[in-house]
Amino acid sequence: MENNTEVPEFILLGLTSAPELQVALFIIFVLIYLVSVVGNLGLILLIPLDHRLRTTIYFFLTNLSLVDFCYSTAVTPKVMAGLLAGDQVISYNACAAQMLFFAALATVESYLLTSMAYDRFAAACNPLRYKTTMTASVCTCLATGPCFCGFRDACTHTGNTFRLSLCGPSVVHHFFCNVPAVTALFCSDKLISELILHMVASFSITFALLVILISYLFIFTTILKMRSAEGYQKALSICASHLTAVSIFYGTGIFTYSQPGSRHSMDTDKIASVFYTMVIPMLNPLVYSLRNKEVKNVFKKLVKKAKFSKLHLLKL
Repeated sequence: MENNTEVPEFILLGLTSAPELQVALFIIFVLIYLVSVVGNLGLILLIPLDHRLRTTIYFFLTNLSLVDFCYSTAVTPKVMAGLLAGDQVISYNACAAQMLFFAALATVESYLLTSMAYDRFAAACNPLRYKTTMTASVCTCLATGPCFCGFRDACTHTGNTFRLSLCGPSVVHHFFCNVPAVTALFCSDKLISELILHMVASFSITFALLVILISYLFIFTTILKMRSAEGYQKALSICASHLTAVSIFYGTGIFTYSQPGSRHSMDTDKIASVFYTMVIPMLNPLVYSLRNKEVKNVFKKLVKKAKFSKLHLLKL
């Protein structure tokens, strides 16, 4: 990265240059970001308050909510500043930091969903041995492992990108410092960097999807063998929220990036990135809150306590 220290800043083109759309997009993104922050921080604060939520799946959910909050915060505030004040300039170091954290947290989320798939497999297929299988040490490894892998891969991508020599204007054709958009600005031999990026990304996605698919294959096989309707419903409820989150996260990426090269463009990348950076971090807490009776019951209990305390204070 020493060769590029003379580059003071980059210019982000943003989502659109149309003034009539910028205000509308700013309002939409503010609402999405507020829902994401309230939803994710709400789950992080809510889960430790009730002993019924101090279980393995909620341990992973707390980590997922923290990742989603950081994931969204790494990109969204800068996008909103660009839409509201036209601040499209980002410093060289800030661009590198944004790329690092975005790539790291996206990979961490992918692997966390994989860890949660294994947890759902253990709960549905081996319920009697679940507590001995998902011990505290196993859960810690399944939570810290994604963090290590995510930041390791992100450091590789960021280092390989910013070691190249810049040529031409430092204008990023994106609304944040995404790896492909920034790599396009450099004129050095990018073959090795692009090869490493595709190899690491392909391995991460393939490995994660393979573990998730195998886990759910065993889960659905176990469900089909169940004779009681109660056991059938319980097994489905165990997996419903996680399967929804997985479908949203990977479905968006597969639908977007599986398009032929002739139809694939930077505009398509921008649309996909809106889902990854803003929409998905907002949807995950909603999915787990609305589909989970235990979370809703704890929330209702807290609301009742708050109302009771308020009435008690008014009487005094």
